[in-house]
Amino acid sequence: MANLDITFRSQSLTRPTTFHLIWPNDVPPDMKAQNPHYGRPCKTLFLLHGYTAGYKEWPSCSPIWELAMKYNLAVVCPDGGISFYLDGKGAGTAWCRYVSKELPTYLQQNFGLADGPENTFVGGESMGGFGALHTALSRPETFGCAIALSSALIIHQVASMRRSSGPVPAMADYDYYTSTFGDPADVEDSANNPETLVKHLLAAGKAVPRLFMACGTEDFLIENNRAFHDFLMETSVPVSYHEAPGVHNFEFWNQWIEPGIRWALEL
Repeated sequence: MANLDITFRSQSLTRPTTFHLIWPNDVPPDMKAQNPHYGRPCKTLFLLHGYTAGYKEWPSCSPIWELAMKYNLAVVCPDGGISFYLDGKGAGTAWCRYVSKELPTYLQQNFGLADGPENTFVGGESMGGFGALHTALSRPETFGCAIALSSALIIHQVASMRRSSGPVPAMADYDYYTSTFGDPADVEDSANNPETLVKHLLAAGKAVPRLFMACGTEDFLIENNRAFHDFLMETSVPVSYHEAPGVHNFEFWNQWIEPGIRWALEL
């Protein structure tokens, strides 16, 4: 079982960046013989971290190593900064392009991984849950499905933001949100809005990637997740949607990452 930190120079980010790769490339033959998941090629899961975390969050806080071995799954954990995995303005801020295009291409060329949407999934929690939805909807030719846990679907709050002369919020300020998502007046109709991406796919007659969502009923983002679920229902887009007791932490996410993986693998 390979656990690798890989640093390479990203053209999208105009600098070296590091991702973590968990790869069950050397599982003993006797373990493979008892596991039906090794009767097919290895599939790839991109797993995105949350706000203020980093690429080691999932390997450090979850049983993803064991799940990768159990399900013959290569797990790729990129660093997304605090970008919401969106393309910003100016050089070195093309985070969506990095995660959705450059990194899959790098993995395919160098490791033979991320080979087509039927074998490539994306997941994440909080900011990474938003990123999983946005990434899959942006690149359905690469990602067959998204596993979105407690997703920070805050587009409509961003749209209503106005600059304030009051105290600066602890997590982020107006300038951060506008530089990340764009002008609040335009953000709901922009490609940074997962709802807009769904509408564009439907209008073009293209298939929407399969979607899995889970959120805790005590999570501060529960209403945001319910609103996106309602939008998907109104547009007749199928989604495997789940609510269960829980708050915004890895106790909840660790309960739901394996069900999400099993769903992605259609088990």
